[in-house]
Amino acid sequence: MIEKETSKNQIFTIPNLISLFRIILIPFIVLAYFAFDNNYLAIGLIVLSGVSDIADGIIARKYNMISDFGKILDPIADKLTQGTIIICLASQYTLLRLLIIIFILKEITMGIMGVLTVKRFGQVNGAKWYGKVNTVLLYVIMGLLVLFPRINGTLANVMIAACFISLVLSLFMYIRFYKGIWKEYKKENEQQEGNSVG
Repeated sequence: MIEKETSKNQIFTIPNLISLFRIILIPFIVLAYFAFDNNYLAIGLIVLSGVSDIADGIIARKYNMISDFGKILDPIADKLTQGTIIICLASQYTLLRLLIIIFILKEITMGIMGVLTVKRFGQVNGAKWYGKVNTVLLYVIMGLLVLFPRINGTLANVMIAACFISLVLSLFMYIRFYKGIWKEYKKENEQQEGNSVG
């Protein structure tokens, strides 16, 4: 009974509800961009999502509401929002279609490595600084492309290329991070086996 209450308390926290709110905002961003053809409304919703993201992180740390469920839900909200914005803009910027492929490959790779880490070691890891930098860069650049639909084509391509580089670097850093975890646990297990034999 106590375990069930603890589980519920970890799920129904203010930060997690904010993350859920950000996911609910996604279809409204799509409607604003395509159905209403209103870039200002779209960017307003994107900013609201970004501010909510910052708020849930602050609340989680300040009031000790960090949970394993939140570590999973928060990045899901991020990735779904980012992917949605990229797909919306891909109808206008051809180069973004390549970015979609890289984005999907990155998230699939990170998802697999994250699941393997949880299954093997029971460890759920939150976003690292390089992941957060990548997230901020994507939001800023995608936001500018939404806000200024008539931006110079060359400048737009340079900005998209910066997102591409950031995604690749972030993926590389996360792969190193997860490999480091696996090596550390393997080393600890080998030491424990050695001590038990000795």
